[in-house]
Amino acid sequence: MTTLLIILILVIIALAGAPLFAIIAAIGLLVFTAAGTEPASLIAELYRLVNFPALIAIPLFTFAGYLLAESRAPKRLINLAQALVGWMPGGFAVVALFSTAIFTAFSGASGVTIIALGGLIFPALLKQNYPENFSLGLMTTSGSLGLLFPPSLPIILYSIVARDAAGNSVNIDKLFVAGLIPGILLLLILSAYSIRTGIVAKVPRNPFSFKAAWAGLKEAAWEAPLPVIVIGGIYGGIFTATEAAAVTAFYVLVVEVFIRRDLKFFSDLPRIIRESMILVGAILVMLGAAMGVTSYLIDAEIPNQLFGFVSQYVSSKFVFLVILNVFILVMNMIEIFSAIIIVVPIIVPVALQYGVDPIHLGIIFLLNLEIGYMTPPLGLNLFLSSLRFDRPLTQVYRTVLPFFLLLVSVLLLITYFPELSLALTGAVGVR
Repeated sequence: MTTLLIILILVIIALAGAPLFAIIAAIGLLVFTAAGTEPASLIAELYRLVNFPALIAIPLFTFAGYLLAESRAPKRLINLAQALVGWMPGGFAVVALFSTAIFTAFSGASGVTIIALGGLIFPALLKQNYPENFSLGLMTTSGSLGLLFPPSLPIILYSIVARDAAGNSVNIDKLFVAGLIPGILLLLILSAYSIRTGIVAKVPRNPFSFKAAWAGLKEAAWEAPLPVIVIGGIYGGIFTATEAAAVTAFYVLVVEVFIRRDLKFFSDLPRIIRESMILVGAILVMLGAAMGVTSYLIDAEIPNQLFGFVSQYVSSKFVFLVILNVFILVMNMIEIFSAIIIVVPIIVPVALQYGVDPIHLGIIFLLNLEIGYMTPPLGLNLFLSSLRFDRPLTQVYRTVLPFFLLLVSVLLLITYFPELSLALTGAVGVR
């Protein structure tokens, strides 16, 4: 009775807006106390985080993403992309897709992308005569594109909490590489749809100009190489993902503060450091608390019991993957980081017994994460777009439907053709 009362109190506190990490920590203390285990075991999980080499990548990549979001780098990159592909049918829509994907990969947050780039891209799409519903759906969807590309924060979190069959953390460098083909495939399919829309809507094209392209290249000369440096460095074995985080943070700091001077050292930089580290602190506390809960669940053999229950009704790997996708999509639609931190350690052992590779599962999970952001009725992107572009939520629901179907089709391809995710993980140089 006491336990039920505590659970009810936690639910009320959560609905009242209490921080998620506090709720998860409270749940951790509750389960350890109920099991007769010292609550200090939960704190021990926070200390165990120190042993994860990839941990340092979280604050460094988050800091770099905040710097980029506060600077004028997104506008420079959009101008460059428009100069290069504006001559294509649907060219600016393609620009929007790739620009937002790159920005989301570095910022690690869908909301930042919609808020920071939405005011720039959405009016430009309408001005170029793209249909409003298409433009709204594109912006809502593109807010979460890029989570499959390094240095995506969800990839880093997955690598920390997931375990392979030997009990080791999933290799973050291989995860970064595994997301390349699925991420590019997703962008290509959405680009094809955008080009078709551009042709049907008879969107005017800008003739290609070497002068404009050169001007755009010079304008974005410092930011344009950044994705190549990060992805190429990791893929080529020049540095690990953790080292890439340090390189990225230092490079962006020097460029945006000292070379571009978009940000002021004494006024902007302390504020950005504070805001970015508040997010990092919340993630780390939530991660430690969730790992404590996960440790309890594993000791209680919950994953094995779950597998035993599921295997009674599902013997086919094909059917299991269908159920898994639906479950992950619902969880990701409700809450993103807690889905990664709490759900992943539970489902990975079950998936392993069905023969699902943990790296392949990671890509499935992250693609579901992208889709969950824009899945009605609770997807975060839907609410952000409704507020940012001042459109009714019901209209946003309708506009994302074609994009939702395209993303689900890619999810099915990735799910049932694991080679798309695993083909590059054995590449030379990936450590």
